[in-house]
Amino acid sequence: MTSIIFMGTPEFSVPVLEGLINHGYEIKAVVTQPDKKVGRKQKITKSPAKIAAEKHDLPVFQPIKLSGSEEMKQLIDMHADLIVTAAYGQFLPTKFLNSVKIAAVNVHGSLLPKYRGGAPIQYSLINGDQETGITIMEMVKKMDAGDIYAQEALKIEPEDNAGTLFEKLSYLGRDLLLKTLPSIIDGSIKKTPQDPEQVVFSPNITKEQEKITVKMTAREANNMIRALNPDPGAYMMIEGKRFKVWQAEVAQETTELNPGCLIANKGRFAIAFANKSVLNLLVVQPSDKKRMEIKSFLNGQGSKFKPGEEIVDQ
Repeated sequence: MTSIIFMGTPEFSVPVLEGLINHGYEIKAVVTQPDKKVGRKQKITKSPAKIAAEKHDLPVFQPIKLSGSEEMKQLIDMHADLIVTAAYGQFLPTKFLNSVKIAAVNVHGSLLPKYRGGAPIQYSLINGDQETGITIMEMVKKMDAGDIYAQEALKIEPEDNAGTLFEKLSYLGRDLLLKTLPSIIDGSIKKTPQDPEQVVFSPNITKEQEKITVKMTAREANNMIRALNPDPGAYMMIEGKRFKVWQAEVAQETTELNPGCLIANKGRFAIAFANKSVLNLLVVQPSDKKRMEIKSFLNGQGSKFKPGEEIVDQ
């Protein structure tokens, strides 16, 4: 039986782990990020990968930093055949990568060499891409730079957001990994080096990027909203307060009103953006409120705003 050290943290990693278990691979350990405080009450929360591992009574390792840790020494001493990672969230030292008998394999949520880094799915939405996909790749010390074992593309639908793409890609990644692993194990697979001229990076989303500004077009704003749903959410500033937008749509019409002005608040809540573009807000969350459909907002706070009024802070 081929033995694997599995490394993953978010929901994206769970179908991959479950797929390996269901196909008879021996999971020697699951390595995931430490439990963290979540929400207003700062409740200590386990990662989805840890929850899945505990369901199957698998050993769990949670080093704050893998490099140089006691946990890494224990993992190296397991002499596993493979390391498989799926959105683990830390760099893996070369010593650890070289400790396995066959290969260290990564399930990455983009069509490499496009979108190396920690937020490939979000950047595919931010940039308005028509497709994304999964890459099964060999791990090396340099971030997402290893040779490619296999790839499969996935169309991005207009209604997709980061949450729906993460889910779709997690299952695509599971299936492609399970299809590819046998030829990695028997050595028959042909690897393809990445073209360095085509490399695009996707660094983690910053706090500054969460803000929607009226310098954006409606399409750019909508792409950001989709990219940051369900976490952490994109917002605009209205009356000096954060106003989160969870779902929107680009209107077909154009406007002569200045960016940031309210166009309509009867039956819809439409705001002017750059290049005369218009964005209809569909699901929102005013400061200190729960998220709500726009109809509920218009029946309450939204009724006070007047069409033509500049409501979005610059």
